[in-house]
Amino acid sequence: MIPMKIPDLLQFQDQLNRRAFFKGASSVMTAAAMDSLHPQRLFGNTTNIKPKAKRVIYLFQSGAPSQMDLFDNKPAMIARKGEDLPDSVRKGQRLTTMTSGQSKFPIAPSIFKFAKHGKSGMELSELIPGISSVADDITLIRSMHTEAINHDPAITFCQTGSQLAGKPSIGSWVSYGLGSENQELPAYVVLTSFGSGRPDDQPLYDRLWSAGFLPSKHQGVKFRNKGDAVLYLSNPAGLDSVARRDSLNRIAALNKKHFDAVGDPEIQTRISQYEMAFRMQTSVPDLLDISKEPKHILDLYGPDVSKPGSYASNCLFARRLAERNVRFIQLFHMGWDHHGGLPNAIKGQCKDVDKATAALITDLKQRGLLEDTLIVWGGEFGRTIYSQGGITENNYGRDHHPRCYSVFLAGAGIKKGFAYGSTDEFCYNITENPVSVYDLNATILNQLGINHDSLTFKFQGLNAKLTGVEPAKIIKDILS
Repeated sequence: MIPMKIPDLLQFQDQLNRRAFFKGASSVMTAAAMDSLHPQRLFGNTTNIKPKAKRVIYLFQSGAPSQMDLFDNKPAMIARKGEDLPDSVRKGQRLTTMTSGQSKFPIAPSIFKFAKHGKSGMELSELIPGISSVADDITLIRSMHTEAINHDPAITFCQTGSQLAGKPSIGSWVSYGLGSENQELPAYVVLTSFGSGRPDDQPLYDRLWSAGFLPSKHQGVKFRNKGDAVLYLSNPAGLDSVARRDSLNRIAALNKKHFDAVGDPEIQTRISQYEMAFRMQTSVPDLLDISKEPKHILDLYGPDVSKPGSYASNCLFARRLAERNVRFIQLFHMGWDHHGGLPNAIKGQCKDVDKATAALITDLKQRGLLEDTLIVWGGEFGRTIYSQGGITENNYGRDHHPRCYSVFLAGAGIKKGFAYGSTDEFCYNITENPVSVYDLNATILNQLGINHDSLTFKFQGLNAKLTGVEPAKIIKDILS
């Protein structure tokens, strides 16, 4: 038997990964044909799922918004303010070390008013009038739950399907599965913003948008809020575009020789990323130039839209990225971790995000882009009905609560004006239609035309996937 050369061996490995993804396709020939038609779609839609979404905008609210202050009204709690949360409700569920030592768990009802909105009559808080104005465009899930009880593992779990660091992020999985429809911008772009509720909130790590064990060309590209959006995008002093083009050609030739010698696929990634950076020298400045945006559009997003790095500014950029067919756009907004002083802090957070979130949905809708853009809004877990520490007439804090929380989705085949799932009167346990993080991620992939069980990558002898080894289901009841 003649031993394989290294490049041939790597190609064979890639074929194995592709075959895993093509499971359930009509034939390998079909898959090959689709690849030839869509050279930048690594696999194409070969899983017999009709895609509703071409792209995803994931508005991640880091720190965990309080669901009973925003989305899940519990009026029965008003009469029980200050009472100790019954043990029969807690059911021995684990607590964080921040409240496990409390002698009492005083019930802290929300001080904010709720009202019904839209034709759907969706009940939402007075804190989010903007989101309330688009209630008939969203599906609100009140029965999310997660496995993690602390921030970093919980955020990592949402993004990668694992609490342990090192796995590919959801955006990287989507890039790996579908590739890019824009050769001038990355398939996966990340934007970050600091909230006013708690500016010194937990940090976000670059590994949250890492490609993990996938080829590194699929990792998210973070756009910075100051200076060049991407480091080293500008030409150095004394170097023009012609000279840079010549330099890249010479570097590419050297890298090709290196690849032919050792067969490391990361060398090809390096070549492609150099080329992408060159093209981004033109595409990124154009993306970031909002001078031609009409005044009524800027007003729609609110006064912060002109502040670099604000949530409003990033929402506008998200729309502009969607227009340019960027596959996965992720916004991380920090500041929701309200262990104390929640009523005042959450007002600031809602002021940050409410108007701009509604503007993004409205803007996409009026441009016909909401039909094939999936919007996801939510954090890593929920908040406790009981107060962390003391409780006063107008002040309380809430600890982490993984047992139930709320997220909402819009666009791309999602039902409009629909509420799904429910919790008990204490907003402590799910009573109807539980939805796991795995289920949510499986549904996101489904709307993109991807079977979550088929999108796999051979790693350490296993067919790894975003939804892991635990059962995951598509939330069919929320699909139109």
